[in-house]
Amino acid sequence: MRSNAATWFVPAAAAVVPPLATSLGIARRLGHSGGVAVTFDDGPHADGTPAVLEALARRGARATFFLVGEQVERRPALARRIVDEGHEVAVHGHRHTLLLRRRVRELAGDLDRCVAAIADATGIEPTLYRPPYGVFSSGALAHVRERGFRPLLWSTWGRDWRRRTTPAEIARLATRSLQPGDVVLLHDSDAYSSADSWRRTAAALPAVLAAVAALGVPSVAVTQPT
Repeated sequence: MRSNAATWFVPAAAAVVPPLATSLGIARRLGHSGGVAVTFDDGPHADGTPAVLEALARRGARATFFLVGEQVERRPALARRIVDEGHEVAVHGHRHTLLLRRRVRELAGDLDRCVAAIADATGIEPTLYRPPYGVFSSGALAHVRERGFRPLLWSTWGRDWRRRTTPAEIARLATRSLQPGDVVLLHDSDAYSSADSWRRTAAALPAVLAAVAALGVPSVAVTQPT
């Protein structure tokens, strides 16, 4: 599919401009208020994913993991563990590359490879999709919809990839004005961010989950039933 150069960049700011996401029909929140979805990008990671899974297990919380295909190929057992422990897996792409730099044909091959890697590791072919950096091009957005994927961004985030942040700051940002139906973005991997950022995320996660519990709703997967 070809995209007019004038519109190619239009969806790029949807993650940080909520009215734009709404106008493009890109979800930022759950379609219900029965829980809060805590989501993790960029894994699986040899250390970060187990640390996050253990924190979730202590709370009896469920989450959604947007997996990178090249990381799944390196650690298929960890991808399987995510599913075995009752969490949802979703697509983040095979390579963590900005979509504005990719032709639709290249993206199609990337997504095929990512889904295949996840399916080989877990037995699941996910269709929930979040792009690297949360940035869509118009061609990419049209393509993922044509193939039956559901695009999802987020309504609150901990900005946990930053080198100078702290667990307290991550938790504060992630839970600021938290409401039922929110989708929280965190990262269980430092593969594409500052070194050891996963440690700060794992340290912040108990406070994030406590804030969800304080709302009187569970931490849920995005598409799996509560």
